[in-house]
Amino acid sequence: MNLTVRPDATGSAAPNSAADPALSDAISAWFAENARDLPWRRDGFSAWGTLVSEFMLQQTPVNRVIPRLAEWMERWPTPADLASVPPGEAVRAWASLGYPRRALWLHAAAVQITDRHGGVVPEDVDELLALTGIGDYTARAVAAFAYGHRHPVVDTNTRRVLARAVAGQAEPAPPSRRDLAAMSALLPADPVPAAVFNAAIMELGAVVCTSRSPHCEACPVRDACAWRAAGYPEYTGPKKAVQKKFEGSDRQVRGLIMAELRSTHHPVTAAEVESLWSDAGQRDRALAGLLADGLAVTIEPGLYALSQG
Repeated sequence: MNLTVRPDATGSAAPNSAADPALSDAISAWFAENARDLPWRRDGFSAWGTLVSEFMLQQTPVNRVIPRLAEWMERWPTPADLASVPPGEAVRAWASLGYPRRALWLHAAAVQITDRHGGVVPEDVDELLALTGIGDYTARAVAAFAYGHRHPVVDTNTRRVLARAVAGQAEPAPPSRRDLAAMSALLPADPVPAAVFNAAIMELGAVVCTSRSPHCEACPVRDACAWRAAGYPEYTGPKKAVQKKFEGSDRQVRGLIMAELRSTHHPVTAAEVESLWSDAGQRDRALAGLLADGLAVTIEPGLYALSQG
């Protein structure tokens, strides 16, 4: 398995001199033997493909992203290809991935890449952050994985491994800049091994050091894990927010309306919207939210469609 990265020709900040390379070496060695064969890890996968995959992977399982990503890249292999169509087409193609505002943001980013960067995804973190919908994690991920720059890339899985193996805690504390410092302390000095380790620790958190049922005996750093050494103490930090039930929620109603809008290239009537949900107040609130978010537009009173740009 290869992780496609190009060496950073610009150099990088010096790593923490106190970092112990044993943990990062062990995790990277495990990754070389056990990494899943995912499209964005294959040789030749484009920076645009990396950016699209990072948008899709936000709050969406890998197995749902892979087929949608393949369809998307076949249809829009470059930012300019996506920028050339109305944003509603991006939302339509997003289908059941959820949180469809990501499709609008990705379309806007494609337009900006085409207009500002000649259709080439930028490799500088600050330039990436200036694009719509791109936060610190996505900017660093693209810079590291697509271009080989040495940056700490920290997601939920990474934070969990750091919390357990290094800090001896069952779960990570709320996200903060300290996460980047902790990851930087483990990051190899050379850009390519650093990018590999970024992917490796995420993979470990996703498939071994999982949230609910970690497979500690299969962990390559089990003998060095501070949490294991401490006897697996329970998490005593701030409680995580509990996600509201989907059934009967405004999110469900929004999803039903979006599915109806995506199912046709013709405007959807108010009567068709009314048939989707019996609670008029909740239905109207969901429709108003979609209109406010720019996911839907009013063609004329009582007629709605996906955003036309």
